[in-house]
Amino acid sequence: MLVEQSYGLTFFLKSSKNEKIRHIYVRITVDGIPKETSTKRKWYPNRWDQKEGKAVGTKEDAKIINLFLESLMSKINSHRTELMNNGIPITSIDLINFINGKYKPRNKVLEEFQEHNDEMGKLVETGEYAKGSHDRYITARSHVQEFIKYQYNKEDIEFRALNYEFVKDYDLYLKTVRKCSNNTSLKYISNFKKIVLRAVAKEIIPKDPFKLFIGKKTKVKKKPLTKAELKRIEEKEFSSERLSVVRDIFVFQCYTGLSYIDAFQLKWEDIKEANDGSAWIMSSRQKSKSDTDIPLLSKALEIISKYKDNPLCIKRGSVLPGRSNQKMNEYLKEIAVLCNVNAILNTHKARRTFASTVTLNNGVSIHVVKEMLGHHSVKQTEDYAITEQESIAREMKDLEAKLRGNNNFNRGLVKLLEQLEKEFHDLKNTQNAYSELSLAERCNAFENMLIRAKAII
Repeated sequence: MLVEQSYGLTFFLKSSKNEKIRHIYVRITVDGIPKETSTKRKWYPNRWDQKEGKAVGTKEDAKIINLFLESLMSKINSHRTELMNNGIPITSIDLINFINGKYKPRNKVLEEFQEHNDEMGKLVETGEYAKGSHDRYITARSHVQEFIKYQYNKEDIEFRALNYEFVKDYDLYLKTVRKCSNNTSLKYISNFKKIVLRAVAKEIIPKDPFKLFIGKKTKVKKKPLTKAELKRIEEKEFSSERLSVVRDIFVFQCYTGLSYIDAFQLKWEDIKEANDGSAWIMSSRQKSKSDTDIPLLSKALEIISKYKDNPLCIKRGSVLPGRSNQKMNEYLKEIAVLCNVNAILNTHKARRTFASTVTLNNGVSIHVVKEMLGHHSVKQTEDYAITEQESIAREMKDLEAKLRGNNNFNRGLVKLLEQLEKEFHDLKNTQNAYSELSLAERCNAFENMLIRAKAII
């Protein structure tokens, strides 16, 4: 049985333009949240006790209206008691809906989660959400369901049972029982929080119970392929056509920056000719719906030309042969072993390789890379900008050359100044020992050294 923090019910006359007679309203307050609605009855202000919330007088019409209000109050209180006895949380909007004949039981946590996922599934069909996003929420709900069974031995719980302790314990469960990493745990909690905020918006609960929970992401350095690793993959001859196709799709991603889903869905109509005659990919990203304009490099053009008459491409109406993301990543693991790449090879690494190894390390501006990746901000692109060892070595060599040049300049200047100083003292101390002609020659030599000093400076 539940006991709410506070509950109040009052009847009052609603102000209107017609001051002679007004509508009678009922106001219900639960846990400090007031809601009101009309009782569909009217009464006279001069025959109303605002403090008692009822009609005054002994006339028959006053008795009838008061009897109606008492009956309505009794029905509301009976419904409230029934909800409390069944352990169902009570909100003011629930009681108002009951008065208006619109009451339906509030969803519990997993019920609301399922309702959200069902709605999202329908929006996948319209293209508003990617199937991968829907799948993640299905998994997130499954984890919450397992946690509720594990922690409370229940099939579902009310939203009112959610609090800081719940999310803290859920975070611990994900990390220990489910063996999730810190960042993965925070993603699942973020998925769940969307459902909680949905419940707040629907007034199932008054506030966000996870507000005080602050999770800090672990910064993971996801390295791209090096120039040498990419070259080994490009040049490797495979005996299996299956691996050759997967390698080509992966390399195409490395030279375009397209995500797996965007490469998979790429159509010939997405490839357009620019004003200078070059070929560009002009489409929108599946994930963010942002426009993406990417000039096609020669390696990418070579790959799409290779599959122009491929039967599967013709059947799908696509530029490249189709492979599921799961299969792509599975085959890429084989390719990594065969190409001696000591890193986890997956479709997303291709996108990082384009951003870092192919573009940024070859002097392309990070703002240009941002546009080609379809990012909304440079901050997103900075996460991809991991400087290669080769790039660091190149920058350090430039620095070393500058420092060496400065040192040579400094040594030359010091030597010349020493010569000037010596010549000045010789002229000063021996001016009487030289003929007028000899002195003039020494002065000319001194002047020439001054000119050289000015040229260096």
